[in-house]
Amino acid sequence: MYDDVLLPFDGSDGAAAVLQHTADLAEGFDATVHVLFVADTTRDSVTVVEGQTVDALAERGEDIVGEAERTLRAAGVDYDSDVVQGNPAPMIAEYAEQYGYDLVVMPTHGRRGVSRYLAGSVTEKVVRLSSVPVLTARMQDDERLAFPYENVLIPADGSAGAIRAAKHGFALADALDATVHALSVVDTAFAGYDVRSPSAGEAAANDALDELEMAAAEHGIDSVVRHVDQGGPVDCIRDCIKTADIDAVVMGTTGRRGADRILLGSVAEKTGRSAPVPVITVGGPDNA
Repeated sequence: MYDDVLLPFDGSDGAAAVLQHTADLAEGFDATVHVLFVADTTRDSVTVVEGQTVDALAERGEDIVGEAERTLRAAGVDYDSDVVQGNPAPMIAEYAEQYGYDLVVMPTHGRRGVSRYLAGSVTEKVVRLSSVPVLTARMQDDERLAFPYENVLIPADGSAGAIRAAKHGFALADALDATVHALSVVDTAFAGYDVRSPSAGEAAANDALDELEMAAAEHGIDSVVRHVDQGGPVDCIRDCIKTADIDAVVMGTTGRRGADRILLGSVAEKTGRSAPVPVITVGGPDNA
């Protein structure tokens, strides 16, 4: 499923938990982890030491990737590392595409100070920009980083973005022999929702699930557990994670507008910030 995984890393305690999850994932798929530190050139990190100009962030980055290398070495995982300079979000997205990585793994926020480039806003920018799937995990105490995944949730709205993400989810579930759960939400918070005709929204939700099930069958997935819920998309996704014991969510970063707008970028970003399990977002052809 994954051969080469890119891990932008800042050395914070929460990022260390994501590092361990990345090591577990790499071990499960026999993948190589590529640790990346981006010295943020948009910040004033240049200083002078004993008459020589030194980029303090780049120097600190060498120490930080060294920490990650020790963890990966102890886990018996293949790895390499790199320290580069640039604007973090576009640099990470471009780096992943340039070297053909299969997955980018990022925490949804990082520590303040010298290594703060992994702040949530940067991660969300990477999600928007990346043509490579991005796995995000919150750096919170209640985050559940269980691997291998036994239950994978795929939100559906019938859009091309949803089907594109679903194909990635099917491949992941097949590789792990996991159960696929499909969720379609009737968004009652949307201004266009007609309270006088709730059956129309439910019919559209079921149509989206039917389409996803057909796509699943084409990919050799025999059974999909269907879920239809009403409410706000992010709340419904979180509820389904809890009730169905979901281990990971796979969703698109864009979707169609209107009553079936569950996969709009803002929903994917809000899900990544609030879901207590890893969220893998799959961008469309416009992500670059």
